[in-house]
Amino acid sequence: MNQLQTKLSTNTWIPATWDEYIQAIHAPEYEKAKTYYVDKKLKIEMAPVGPNHANENGIIFFAISLFCVLKGIRQTGLINCSFRKTGLREAQPDISYYIGERASLAPTGTSIANLEITSPPDLAIEIASTSLADDLGYKRLLYEEMEIKEYWVVDVEKTQIIAFAIAEGGSKRITTSQVLPALSITILEEALQRSQEQDHTEIGTWLLAEFQK
Repeated sequence: MNQLQTKLSTNTWIPATWDEYIQAIHAPEYEKAKTYYVDKKLKIEMAPVGPNHANENGIIFFAISLFCVLKGIRQTGLINCSFRKTGLREAQPDISYYIGERASLAPTGTSIANLEITSPPDLAIEIASTSLADDLGYKRLLYEEMEIKEYWVVDVEKTQIIAFAIAEGGSKRITTSQVLPALSITILEEALQRSQEQDHTEIGTWLLAEFQK
């Protein structure tokens, strides 16, 4: 581990064994960090969460929850939940959802969700303020390997959502969600754009009208 510690940098992928990854993330200085592991590489994200990141995280979580309530879609949403398959991979998406009949499969408790005994979520979302290229690249590979059905990247700077459907180890761009039937990505993008000038109640009122059309 000493050799890894001498070159350990945050916010970048570093070659490491699984044991080295576990040792690294238990260091006190990384207690509040987001951590990822895939393809024998680790990443520790220490970038501070600014207002725009926090705001867009809240808008997306609220919008999806509202859509599901209005459409009668069962769902369980999780914020910053870690998912681990020991020895192979770990991810901590900003938001994740178990949807429909799988809503009851969402993990509970205080430990990291163990993918040996827990199914992966249907939808994983990363809010990208400083990590856009990585969220579209290596993390996309990670979520493909986790066999999550849908993966969204929210570009904070452009108030844009880049959504992918995942199947058979690969992914393709989509403009309408497949796990949340008929939910247009464009409506969510407009909600993000409105958040630059409107508060969440105003946005919620607008979303309510749009979802009821």
